[in-house]
Amino acid sequence: MRHVLAIDQGTTGSTCLVVRDDGVIVGRAYREITQHYPAPGWVEHDADEIFERTRDAAREAIAAAGVVPDAIGITNQRETVVLWDRATGHPVARAIVWQDRRTAARCIELADRAADIMQATGLVVDAYFSGSKLEWLLREVPERAARAASGALAAGTIDSWLIWKLTNGAVHATDPTNASRTMLYDINTHGWSEPLCELFGVPRRLLPEVRPSSGDFGTAHADHFGMAIPIRSAVGDQQSALYGQGCWAPGEGKNTYGTGAFLLFNAGATRPSSGGGLLTTVACDAWGKPVYAVEASIFIAGAAIQWLRDGLGIIQTAAETESLARSVDSTDGVYFVPALVGLGAPHWEPDARGTIVGLTRGTTRAHLARAALEAMAWSTADVVDAVREHAGVRVDRLRVDGGACANNWLMQFQADVLGVPVERPAMLETTALGAAGLAGIAAGVWSTPDEFLAARAFTHFGPARQSEPGRAGWQRAVRAALGWARDRSVQ
Repeated sequence: MRHVLAIDQGTTGSTCLVVRDDGVIVGRAYREITQHYPAPGWVEHDADEIFERTRDAAREAIAAAGVVPDAIGITNQRETVVLWDRATGHPVARAIVWQDRRTAARCIELADRAADIMQATGLVVDAYFSGSKLEWLLREVPERAARAASGALAAGTIDSWLIWKLTNGAVHATDPTNASRTMLYDINTHGWSEPLCELFGVPRRLLPEVRPSSGDFGTAHADHFGMAIPIRSAVGDQQSALYGQGCWAPGEGKNTYGTGAFLLFNAGATRPSSGGGLLTTVACDAWGKPVYAVEASIFIAGAAIQWLRDGLGIIQTAAETESLARSVDSTDGVYFVPALVGLGAPHWEPDARGTIVGLTRGTTRAHLARAALEAMAWSTADVVDAVREHAGVRVDRLRVDGGACANNWLMQFQADVLGVPVERPAMLETTALGAAGLAGIAAGVWSTPDEFLAARAFTHFGPARQSEPGRAGWQRAVRAALGWARDRSVQ
C-alpha cells in the first residue's frame, strides 16, 4: 500500500497526517505554534518555530505510521508572509499573520486603486492580504528593500517557506491558490503582476515561481526525515479543503469553521462577476489545475470560542459550548458580533471591533456561549446570501469542515438558518486530506480523483424549519458594530 504525508500548517499549529491509499489515517501528530501580539492589531509568528514544529510533527506522524511516505502534500495558512535571507535561510523578521491589521491605513490610501486591484486580483484592498504586509516589511528597515532588489532576500507565503526549508533552499516556489491571495498576482493572466509589484515596491525576483498545485515542488532532503521524499503538492488551506470535500464542479461549495470561517464555491473555468463583498480567487479542479472560486472570508469564527475560554475564562474547553447552547432555549436577545480583528465579508470594515449587545442581569455564560455559536451560523448565512445574489450560484447544500463543525448543535442550527442540508464528512480534516489528494494524484498513489474520494462518508443535517428566527436581531447587532466603527465623532 502507498502513503502520502499531508502537512497542514495552520494559524495556531501544524497538523501532519500519513494517509494510506485507502483513505485511512495511519499516522497523526500536532504541534502548537506561538502567537505574538507586539502591538494592538498586530499578529506575528516566528517562521523558524513554524518550520521546526512542523518538521517535528511530520517526524512523529511518520514514526507512528511506520512507513516511508511516497510523497508530501503541503497546505497552509494563506496570507501570512515570510521574508528571509537566501544565504542563511533565516527570516529577517517575524512572519506577519493574515489576521494582522497594521497596514489598514495603507490600504485606505489605495482606495483610488481599488477597482484596478479588484480587476487584476479578484481581491478587495485590505490588510488581510500579503502585498501590503510585504511592503511594510521592506519599508520598515530601509536596507531590506536594497537587499531584496539585489536578490539577497526571498519572500513567500508559508508554503514557500516550508518548501524552501525542506529542500534546503533548492526550490523557491508556490502555487496559484496561494499566489492569488497576495494582491500581487493577476488571476486573469495567471502570473505575477508587474504593475502591482511596482505599486507595493516588491521586486519581482523576491517572489517565488508559481507551479501547478499538483506537481513537482522538489524533494525534501533526507536531513529532515531520514529519507528523501518528493513534495508533490502545495495549496492554500481553504482551496485544499474545497478539494478535499470533492467540490470540483461549478456550484459546489464548502464552509470551513476554523479560526475564521471561509466559504468557497467552485465557479469553474470562467471568472465569475464580483460584488457583494465577495472575493474571486483561484482553486483546483479534480486534477489540480486552476479554476476560479467565489470566496467569502469571515475573520473570526472558532477564535471567538477560544476568546471565551482564554480571554474571559467562562469555559474550559470548546466542547462545553454544545451543552451550554442546549441548556437555554435562546440567547435571550444577546448577540455577539465577533469582529475582534475587524469584519471581513460581506462588509469589509477593518475598524469594526467585537460587539455584544442585549446584555441584561439575567445573561449567563450559557447565553454568551450560544451567542458565539450562533454568530458563526448567522455570518455564514450573510455570505451565502451574497453568493446567491451576486455570483448567481444556486446553493442547494453546504459541505462543512473544520474543528467547530464537530458541534452537532451548531450544524443543526446552521442548516435551519440556511434552509438547506449541511453535510459533514466523517473525516473532518479535509484541509490536510485535500493536500494529500493533490500530492497523491501527482505521485500516482491514486490513479484518478474519484479513486481518492472513494472512501468518503457524510453525516447529513437537514433543516428542521425553513428559517431560524433571530436573523433580524443579528443584522441589527452587525449594524451596531459597523456604526461604532464608522462614527468618527470621537477620535
